[in-house]
Amino acid sequence: MPDFATPVPDLLDSTHGKPKLLVVDDQPINIQVMYQSFAGDYQVFMATSGAQALSICKANPPDLILLDIVMPGMDGFEVCQQLKADESTRNIPVIFVTAHTDAAQESHGLSLGAVDFIAKPVNPTVVRARVKTHLTLKFQSDLLRKLVFLDGLSGVFNRRYFDQQLAVEWARSVRSNSPLSLIMVDVDCFKLYNDRYGHQAGDDCLRKIAVELKGGLKRPADLVARYGGEEFACILPDTPFEDALAIASELERKIRGLEIPHDTSVAAPVVTISAGVGTRTVDSGGDASKLLGLADGQLYSAKDNGRGRVLGKIL
Repeated sequence: MPDFATPVPDLLDSTHGKPKLLVVDDQPINIQVMYQSFAGDYQVFMATSGAQALSICKANPPDLILLDIVMPGMDGFEVCQQLKADESTRNIPVIFVTAHTDAAQESHGLSLGAVDFIAKPVNPTVVRARVKTHLTLKFQSDLLRKLVFLDGLSGVFNRRYFDQQLAVEWARSVRSNSPLSLIMVDVDCFKLYNDRYGHQAGDDCLRKIAVELKGGLKRPADLVARYGGEEFACILPDTPFEDALAIASELERKIRGLEIPHDTSVAAPVVTISAGVGTRTVDSGGDASKLLGLADGQLYSAKDNGRGRVLGKIL
């Protein structure tokens, strides 16, 4: 069970730090009480309206939401309903915190997807215990979901997760008018490597490459996936073309620097990769599949032009 006062592993928490709580209440005094209860062990974000809460959840999804029911404009029930209807926020646990609890309200809130009800005035010890319990369950569920999306051989994400996240990041890029880059990577002459050194050595080679690729992506939102066979793919949100090209070139150098012998390669006496970069800018049209096709085309151009190199293009 994780200790929530210390950073949670990558697989569970992309913040690399304290879990994030969002407190939603139209009364500043209630927010202040919650802040004092949680500020020591959590990142606490605050919203004083339902619309503001939804905006925060879109931009920077919290790990758990403490949500008032009675608010002007959009009440807590409607906020919860919208959160649960959105793929990007539906797995965030919601705890209703309200002074007007009765069986009918509680039943309605739970039917909308809330995980708990807490009555005002809150007991700080009780609310901290309940939050910790629901965060534990949330992180365990996140882990199980992520394990389904891991490639068993390389330990990085699999093709299914890549396809899902590319669609998510494309939509986010369009919504926020931010760049999105994609790097397609292929291990040069890998069939010849397997023929020369054996499939066990080939598997070991792919694992080493996966470790280097993952280590070369520094930001929490960046990801690497095994696309298939000896091919990998990297999604780089909020990354302009020049930066993506530099990252891909560094990845090529890192793999070459492993100095894994490959005396049957036509590219070099060591294992190398070819990479293709594609970038969506604010002026780009098309869709995620077009970006994928662009990066893949650049990869094959790199292979056709001698391998062990990086080529790229803006969509």
